[in-house]
Amino acid sequence: MKVESTALSGSFRDPSGFLFWDENRLFRQVNETYREHYDQLIASGLYEKLAGAGQLVEHEECDLKLACTAAAYKIIRPTLLPFISYPYEWCFSQLKDAALLTLAIQKTALEYGMSLKDASAFNVQFVHGRPLLIDTLSFEKYPHGRPWVAYRQFCQHFLAPLALMAYRDIRLNQMSRLHLDGVPLDLAGSLLPARTRIKFSLLSHIHLHARSQKRYADKPLRSKQRPMSRFALLALLNSLENAVKKLHWRPSGSEWAEYYGHTNYSDQALEFKKNLVADFLQLLNPRHVWDIGANTGVFSRLASQRNIPTVALDIDAAAVEKNYLQCRRSGDRFLLPLVGDITNPSPGIGWENDERISLLQRCPIDTVLALALVHHLAIANNLPLAKIADFLSRFCRNLIIEFIPKNDSQVRLLLATRDDIFPDYHECGFEKEFQRYFTIERREAIAQTDRILYSMSSRVHAGK
Repeated sequence: MKVESTALSGSFRDPSGFLFWDENRLFRQVNETYREHYDQLIASGLYEKLAGAGQLVEHEECDLKLACTAAAYKIIRPTLLPFISYPYEWCFSQLKDAALLTLAIQKTALEYGMSLKDASAFNVQFVHGRPLLIDTLSFEKYPHGRPWVAYRQFCQHFLAPLALMAYRDIRLNQMSRLHLDGVPLDLAGSLLPARTRIKFSLLSHIHLHARSQKRYADKPLRSKQRPMSRFALLALLNSLENAVKKLHWRPSGSEWAEYYGHTNYSDQALEFKKNLVADFLQLLNPRHVWDIGANTGVFSRLASQRNIPTVALDIDAAAVEKNYLQCRRSGDRFLLPLVGDITNPSPGIGWENDERISLLQRCPIDTVLALALVHHLAIANNLPLAKIADFLSRFCRNLIIEFIPKNDSQVRLLLATRDDIFPDYHECGFEKEFQRYFTIERREAIAQTDRILYSMSSRVHAGK
């Protein structure tokens, strides 16, 4: 057994197996207790069907000598994902697509005599622009007449947050950050407007479901379950699917989602900046890119269209929604839009604050785009330039960053409602602080503006 192997911090709750690293390679141990279900998954053709359709992560079986414990039945090596994200970082349509994938997989599994034993949103990742189930051990042999054991979890992880986002406020997706096993249905029901009670699907799957949970909370498990025919189970899945499909949210009322329609850039200046960023990317030839403050992804696509895996992070859910929908329409396989606030990045949460890793644990990465960002951090959020430079130096190896001076209309707008307490916010002050942590490789003025674009390399990661 490989005692030097390291189990993933978030892979310990399922007795069927766990993920672990060995010599920078990711493996999954399948335990002996899961033998019957794993064999059914493979022998029935379900794995081949789902993996071939791009719905389930592919894997290869490996030498059992790699096992971490004596409980191992198989060792498999799943395809390594380019980036791990979490449901509270997704926009509305990403969560909706993940929900529909989960239901589609459950329907297919039934055709092969199997069923999903859990329906956690954390079991889904976005790869090549599409949702993908990554937990190979989520399947079990389907015992005829048994209700879907993952029904409650699906409603809490998918239906409840989608309903709250659609009917109340898009920001309520952050409740998934507080409730790792999904939004409690009684809480969701209390927050949803009364009119959702006349929607049969929401009445049955959220409001009445919550009442049923409360009624049977202290009853033995056998008293909660009644036999459910396969026909009834398919009807339940169809009902859930219709409920999800009928939930909609249209991005509106966001200044950032419409940013490029109201910017002070002329068309010529915007095109010049895009060409300049493209030139910097060509020079750096990064393996992966994060665009922080990406808005709708105009500049992110300069990287993803070069087949560079790119994460487009923005605080505004409407902008991220538009970005994702554009990716879906165009079939962009290399761009992953996410909702995130760089001034309050996703923390490590769950057991030992390590079950879901923080945003900073998912870096450093190769290259960061920080365009039209610094003035928001420095002036709107009172972050000293030295703090920004230090943070970004630990975040990435290379940096493409834009400095916007005080005479720019966007900065004047930020200063219009507050005192100017930023005497060091100027070009020289910016370069002085960033040169403590970075080497400035290139510096170019953006035509028809007073803005400057820099290409920098981090001194912290030099030579790594």
